[in-house]
Amino acid sequence: MTSSLPAGLRERKKAKTRAAIRDHAMRLFEEQGWAATTVEQIAEAAEVSPSTFFRYFPTKEDVILTDDYDPMIVAAIKAQPPGTPPVRALANAMREVFHNLTPEEWESERRRQRIYQSVPELRAAAMNQTVSAIELLAAALAEREGRPPDDRKSRVIAGALVGVVLAIVPPGGREFDPADFSEVEEALDMLEDEFKLR
Repeated sequence: MTSSLPAGLRERKKAKTRAAIRDHAMRLFEEQGWAATTVEQIAEAAEVSPSTFFRYFPTKEDVILTDDYDPMIVAAIKAQPPGTPPVRALANAMREVFHNLTPEEWESERRRQRIYQSVPELRAAAMNQTVSAIELLAAALAEREGRPPDDRKSRVIAGALVGVVLAIVPPGGREFDPADFSEVEEALDMLEDEFKLR
């Protein structure tokens, strides 16, 4: 029987390796540009093999496009108290996750956003990921409400929240910042008044 300590250590080592790969990748992208940076260079800088790189990120694009906070937001949605209206559950979950980030984690997230906003093909791919984000959030809301995964109400609410974020911080503009949460909540209040989504 394996003890929990080695398993915990393994998970921490994996998280540390993943963070190191991403950090070195972002540094190289900033120093020599997106197109000029290869997976081999990233792997060498992070002191891992290319095959190890691909275990953590299937492609070079995934280093930037993978949003590590989506699973945390989903877990926070599901953990909201029973009876919390769906839109409020989404807003609370986002606030809980992002307000608990350390300054270093926020800086890493800002770097990631700056990089994908500065590379046209990454910016386009990130926009395409909004559909996946809507599906992910909608499924979490539906599960929380005891509805089927393709529940239309959950999809509409998730789409509205993603639309609010895009309206406040349009693609290609500045990166999302903790201060933007007050604007997100004001916009959600507008939705509540206009459409009674909560």
